[in-house]
This record gives sequence, C-alpha cells and structure tokens, in this order.
Amino acid sequence: MFRRRELQKDIEKESPHSFDIEVFHKELLTLVSNSEDLVFRTITSGNQRIVVAYFDDMINANSMQDSIIRPIEEATEELNYHQIKNTINIAKITVTNSITDVVDNLVNGTAYIFKEGDTHGVLADVADKGTRALEKAETESLVFGPKISFTESITKNLNLIRSNINDPKLCVETFMVGSRTKKKVQMVYIKDIAEEENVNTFRQRITEIEVDSIVDSTVLAQMIEDNSFTVFPQFITTELPDRCTISLLHGKIALLVDRSPTAIIGPSTFMNFFESTEDIYMRWNMGTFLRLIRFVAIFFSIILTPAYVAVLTYHYEVIPSALLVSLGQSRSNVPFPPVFEALLLEFIIELLREAGARLPTKVGQTMGIVGGIVIGQASVQAGFTSNILIIIIAISALGSFTAPSYAIGTAVRIIRFPIIVMAGLYGGVGIMFCFCFLLIHLLKITTLGRPYLSPIYPLRFSDFKYSLFRLPYQYLVKRPISNHPIDKGRIPEKKAKLKKDVDE
Repeated sequence: MFRRRELQKDIEKESPHSFDIEVFHKELLTLVSNSEDLVFRTITSGNQRIVVAYFDDMINANSMQDSIIRPIEEATEELNYHQIKNTINIAKITVTNSITDVVDNLVNGTAYIFKEGDTHGVLADVADKGTRALEKAETESLVFGPKISFTESITKNLNLIRSNINDPKLCVETFMVGSRTKKKVQMVYIKDIAEEENVNTFRQRITEIEVDSIVDSTVLAQMIEDNSFTVFPQFITTELPDRCTISLLHGKIALLVDRSPTAIIGPSTFMNFFESTEDIYMRWNMGTFLRLIRFVAIFFSIILTPAYVAVLTYHYEVIPSALLVSLGQSRSNVPFPPVFEALLLEFIIELLREAGARLPTKVGQTMGIVGGIVIGQASVQAGFTSNILIIIIAISALGSFTAPSYAIGTAVRIIRFPIIVMAGLYGGVGIMFCFCFLLIHLLKITTLGRPYLSPIYPLRFSDFKYSLFRLPYQYLVKRPISNHPIDKGRIPEKKAKLKKDVDE
C-alpha cells in the first residue's frame, strides 16, 4: 500500500535563485513549462527595478493592483525586501529566496516580488479562491439543530469549528500532501481531551502518504484507513460543523482537506454511523426511539429478502397455513426460483436508485417514484415476481435509507446480495453462515488501531448511552471510554447532580 512508505522530512535548502531579472525569468519559465498565463511584470522606479510575478488566472486583480502594484509605484525611496514587505498591504507575507518555494506558491495564487540585485524576495498571498457561500447541508439534512454546512474553503471550515469551540486547547496541525498537486490538510483536535496515541497515529499516516494528488477528503480517508478491502467505512465523513464539534468534544480527531466540503472524523466505530446529531437536539426519549428504529430497520433491511428466499426454497413448514395459501397464489404465475426473483428485483431497485442519484434533482425524484411504481406493477402483471416480494424489497430498501451515513447504507445494500445467494443455496444455514462470517469480519476490523465494534466488543456498558440509546444530559457525566479521552469528565464533580456515578 503506497501510504506505507516513509517520506523524507528534512529537505535540503536550495541555494538562492538568481536575482538578475533576465536570468530569473528564463529559469522560472522553464520550471512552469513556458505557461502563457505567467505574468512577469517589471516596475521601474528611479534606478531600481522591481519584479512582480504571478499567474494571471489565480490572483485577485483588485488586490494585486491596490495592495501591491500601486504601493510599490508610489514608493519614494529605494526598496529592498524589508521595505517591500512593509510597503505592500497584504496580511499573509513570506520572505524567501528559493526558486522551489516561489514556484510552489505561484501555482496556489501567490505573487512573488523582488528587487533586482537583492538577496531575498517576498511572497504575497493574493489568491482568488472561488468558494461558495455558507449554505444548508444537502446530504445530511436535519429538522432540528444548525443547518449550516462546510464549504470548499479550508479556512472557512476551520473558522466554523473555532466559532463552535472557543477553547485555547483546540490544536491545529497543517500538512501538505501530494507530490504534484500539494493539498493542505489540517488535523484538528482538543489537546487535553484527544488521546496522544490517536493523534500520533493520524499524524504518522498522513506523513506516510506518497501520492501525486488528493482530490477530496473521502480519498484521503481511504488512504489512511486500517483495512482497504472491507466494504464498511472506517471513518465518518461529514459536512456538518456541529457533528464535527461534538466529536471533538468526545475525544475524536478531525481532518480538513482544502477544496473539500467534508471533514474526516476518527476513530469511528460501527455504532457511530447510525448516530445523528438530530438525536442530541431532541429530547432523550425521542432520540433513543429514533436510534432504535434505525438499528431495527437496518437489521430488517439485511434479513428480510434472504429470509423470504430461504423460507420459500427450503423451509415451507415455518410459514403459517393462512399465509401459505396467499403466498402460493401470489407465486403461482412466477416461473423463476425465489433466489433469481429476489436478485432481479434487488438489481432493479439499485438501478432506479443510481439513476435517480445521477439525474437532475426534480427528474431524479420523479424517476424513483414513477419508475418504482410502474416497474413493480408491470413485473407482477407479467409474472416476473410476486406481490409479497415487492413489499419485502420495498421495506428492505427503506430500511437501508434510514442510516444517517450514506456510506454505511451503501455497505448494507452490498452485503445483502451475497446473503441472498447463500439463502438460495443453503437456506437458513446459509444465512447463519453469512451472519457469523459478518460478525467475525466486524470483530477483526479496527479504526486507528481501535476496535470497530466498540462498545459491543470490548463490552463497555457506560458507552451505550452515547451509541445505542440516549440518557438525559445530567447522566452524561463522562466522555465515551471508547475514545480513550485524557479529560474523561464532561461535568465537574461539584456540579454533577447525581448521587452516584452511573458509569460504575
């Protein structure tokens, strides 16, 4: 796996580039492959010549003219890099003389300014990064709670987290990942809550990545996960700043990637993918009810169709006699075996779901509703399937959509297919074999080296109030043990209104 190679951290500093304008111009053009959008502007003032180099399509023209060009042209004294630094009106300024630093910053929207014959130049950030305004979350829509979502600007995303957690212990570490396209990655955690071992594991895996480019945070999550071959996601990716905030306060760590509207949260357990921030904003009994509904729905989503296939193929005796008659009438005109019938309908449902997701929003919704009704009714009338299987497939599809995480819902739909096949081949024994194999697989998975099935394995009853159900806030005295937080207490002992610690 390419992420497992160690990068060389200590890079030798290059010798200063030539401060002769013509020589530097040729050298710079060679390094940027004679790109035609490179602007190399020379400003002559008295006996001095000052160069401003930048990529025309990457900079903000107004900032360039008002904050760099005009102040230099209006300067009355001779400027060296110290004076240039104090003359231009840009907040983010760096002094350098390395041609590598210059090129790496130019492609990110930075301007390079130096005086001919000087020893250093100035890098000024005037990038025009096209970002959208803060909007409502689309993939993680909520009824209660904040509606704002992350954007493609890593600066805005970090500001959203800092506005929610105004704690001086909030720590941010920055990494540059990618050999060709360097992408900024920021690791965010609370210093006295997040366990140092988890922080070190994240840090090590990020620095070990050796790849030319990272497109999105979801790609980064795949590069640093423990098991690349499992269908189950090992890191939560969210577009909600409040979910990121809650996770940080529980002792987790977040990763932000520049130009990506989602954050990575880890370590994440299997139970975390069925939690929604909306459960926290509701009353505890409502939140508990909704979480239990999700778990029951996911279970039925996995078991219903395979159970139908197994019962009709091998276990007719378990069907009540009153239902057996209607079931026989429903299947009387179906020429296919139950396993083929179920796989066909499941495949059609997946086609409708994928087509609806790829089409424009309004057309996609119509496609899903009308397509499901028309195809289902036509399949029954044509004798391809039975009415009862249509109902079972619909319940299974609805159950998979109840998961707040799109990734875990997709995983549930995928594992349903091999279970259906095993049910058709071996009946109930095949289903039990698949469930045992699935349980063993989940027990072997780790996330940042932590058990994926926690708090079920290892068994931690005190963490069930954060995962399987919710308790009133006065009972949430300690942070989840599964995250191994340094500061374990959420409520100071003198303020806790409990007569005894419910975690013991």
